[in-house]
Formats: sequence, structure tokens, C-alpha cells
Amino acid sequence: MSEKTAPPAERVDGRLLRVAFILVLGTFMATMDATIVSVGIDTLTEEFGTSVAGIQWVTTAYLLAVVAAVPASGWLADRFGGRRIWLVAVGVFLLGSVLCALAWSATSLVVFRVIQGLGGGLLPPTGQALLARVAGPGRTGRVISIVAVVPLLSPVLGPLAGGSILHVAPWPWLFLVNLPIGAVAILLARRYVPAVPPSDRRTAFDLRGAVLLSPGLAVLVLGLTEVAHGRTVPAAVGIAAGLAMLVGFVVHGLRTRRTPLIDPRLFARPPFGAAALALLVLGASVFGTAFLLPLYFQTGRGLSPWEAGLLLAPQGVGAAAGSVLVNRTIEAVAPRTLVVTGIALVLAGTVPFTQLGQGLPDLVLASALLVRGLGMAMIGAPVMNIVYSRIEPEHLPRASGALNLLNTVGGSVGTAALAVVLQDRLAARSTDIDQAFADTFWWVLGLCLLAAAGATRLPRTHARKP
Repeated sequence: MSEKTAPPAERVDGRLLRVAFILVLGTFMATMDATIVSVGIDTLTEEFGTSVAGIQWVTTAYLLAVVAAVPASGWLADRFGGRRIWLVAVGVFLLGSVLCALAWSATSLVVFRVIQGLGGGLLPPTGQALLARVAGPGRTGRVISIVAVVPLLSPVLGPLAGGSILHVAPWPWLFLVNLPIGAVAILLARRYVPAVPPSDRRTAFDLRGAVLLSPGLAVLVLGLTEVAHGRTVPAAVGIAAGLAMLVGFVVHGLRTRRTPLIDPRLFARPPFGAAALALLVLGASVFGTAFLLPLYFQTGRGLSPWEAGLLLAPQGVGAAAGSVLVNRTIEAVAPRTLVVTGIALVLAGTVPFTQLGQGLPDLVLASALLVRGLGMAMIGAPVMNIVYSRIEPEHLPRASGALNLLNTVGGSVGTAALAVVLQDRLAARSTDIDQAFADTFWWVLGLCLLAAAGATRLPRTHARKP
């Protein structure tokens, strides 16, 4: 039997598609909420009578909480079962959403966003691991290609949805919109998503690793954010402390005799290391661009949030088309071919944005975004399929947590780093905003080239199916 053709028993049936749809609702809420609030910053600033720098913590606190929650997802799923943790995560996320809608001050809103982010951080890795476990190695590629488009659409749909909500409703609905989606997800999951039993290996929670990894990542991102705000001393302290804690985590992970929160040795095993690099840089490119473009369209071109969202829509269309293409070819085309082709398309779609100083028309930018979306959809699903189809089922939760952590960290650190670059270029080119953004997109292009270097080390062939 050819390795490139799945046997009839491994076809994606209606039952599996139903499970995928239910689980992707959680990922949709978590990733959408990371961007939907961005267009409401001005509204929240006026509502709570605070500064833009102060209210920016509404977004930063959510991302930091997500970064803190992801590493523990694998251990929690192993210990208590994937479906149970997923349901609890949805509940925590909805609780945080209600509390955010009831916030009475900027400080209370930031605190409640942390609660929301803790639930949101658990949803993508737990849902993906649970779906891969239900699908089995032979069907993982196709089903992951269906659900992987959601994180790519969220940065596009988030600002558009946020602008639409604020056009017809008060700001609390930026958070209350999650309630019907979450309620439907819980009801459907309890009925249709099979319960995967906890792992037989009852390992102790890696407390020392958790104390070093999650806070280390959060402090690093916080330090980079301080650089963007021009606060040198807090930035230097945050970056140095964050890096020191991460180095301490790696040393601990290599020396401990217990199962670490995330095993550093995992990244030395092919193809996990190359896949991790590709996802890390992809996260930085996707979320970094999602930060730069709405800002450019509104400040550089004077568009409203709604108009900026519409101009970003072609990227979502491209991502949807790419998802369909990957779903139809993922079993027949070598994974590395798909990933390298996708990165090449992202590179081609990024080049026009390095020429913003030339006054490019909207049609050129929309076409570039269409190409970028198509390419991004061809990277994430094949990379995850490479890892999920080659790893033992009992290791899926921790592998999924590691991959999602890297994608999240890439997005958080990449956005913070590009904000620093943009701040520097705006200061250097105070009279030419277009060129300042164009300079920043050269860094995005460099990230794509780094991802391409990692992708060349991915396997040429599919994993042998049992």
C-alpha cells in the first residue's frame, strides 16, 4: 500500500468532522479574543478615563496569561483527561468574559483579562491534542488542515468583528459575544466529544519548571513591551530576568529525573526541532503583521476600524482557500513541499509591504494579503501533521502544548519586537509614516527567511502509517 494514500478506513467521516467543529469553537474564541479588543482601545480609554499606555495592558495582560497557561496544558490533560480540561478551560474563559464585561475600572478589567487568558491559553493545545488522539495518525493531517485555518482567520476577523460590535453596541459586548459561542461549545462537547482517559503515567507536576518557564516568558514579553514604550531600565531588567529564567528552565529540564513540563530534549529530535522553528517564526510573522497592518491602515491611511478590517479580509479569503488546498493534498504531497511553498508565498506577499513608501494602491496590498493568507494556511497544518503523525498517542498532550507554546510565544515576542522596531523607525522618519512601516516590514521578511531555513530540515516523506 502506498504511503501517500490513506486507506478507506482512514477517511475523515462526519463524526470526526463534528468533533473537529466543536473543538475548534474553543480555539476560535481564544484566538479571536486576542485581537477583537484591539479596535476598542480608544473606546476603553475614554470609558475608564485612562491613558492609551495604561489601557494597552488590557491586551498585554491577556497575552501574558495565555503564555503562562500553555505550558501546563500537557500535564493537566495527562492527569485529568483532555475533554475534562477542555471543558474547564471553556468555563474559565466564559467566567473571565463575564467579569470583563462587568469591569468598573481599567485595573479591574486588566485583572479579569488575566482570568480570561488563563482559560484561553489552555483551549488550542488541549483541543488539538484531543482531536489528534480521536483522529489517529492516519487522519490527523486532513482534520488538522481543517481546523488550523481558524488561528489564521482570527487576526483578520477580530478587528472587523470588534469594529462591527462597537458600531451597534456598547463596549461590554466585546466580551459578552463569547457567551453564546462558549455555551454551545460546552453543550455539544458533553454530548459528542469522546472522553479520552487520563494517562496511565501519573507524573508529579513539575513545579520548579512551571515557576521558571511561564513567568520567564511573561517577564521577557513584558520587558520587550517596555522597550516599545521607551522605558529603558524596566525593559533591560525584564529582558535579562526573563532570559535568565528561561536558561534556568532548560538546565532544569535537562537535569531533572522527573518528567519536565516541556522536555528540552524534544527539540533535538527530528523533525520536532525544525517544526518548532517554523511555528515559532510563523507565529511572529502572522501576529506581528496582524499588529502592524491595522495600525498602518488607520494611522498611515486614515481608515476607520471597519474599513481596515475590510482591507484585511483578502488575507482571510486566502487562508480559507489554502486550507481547502491543503486538505486535498496533504496526504499526496510531501510535507516539506507544502511548507516551503507556503513560506515562499508568504515571502512574496510580504515584499509589497516593504515598498509602502512608494504609495502602493489598495488593490496591490489586497492582492498581497491574499497571497500571504494562502501561504500561511500551507504552513501550520502540515507542520503539526508532521509531528502528530510521528509521536506516540500518550505524548500528544505535551507535544501539542510545546508547539502551541512556541506559536504563542512567537506571536507575543514577535509583536513586541516589531513594536520596538516600528517605534524606532517612526522616530527616525517622523515625517514619513509610510516609509517607517515599510522599514519594519523588512524585519517581517527576515523572519520569513528564518522560517524557510528551518523548513528545509523537515522530512521529505510522510510518516509510515500503522
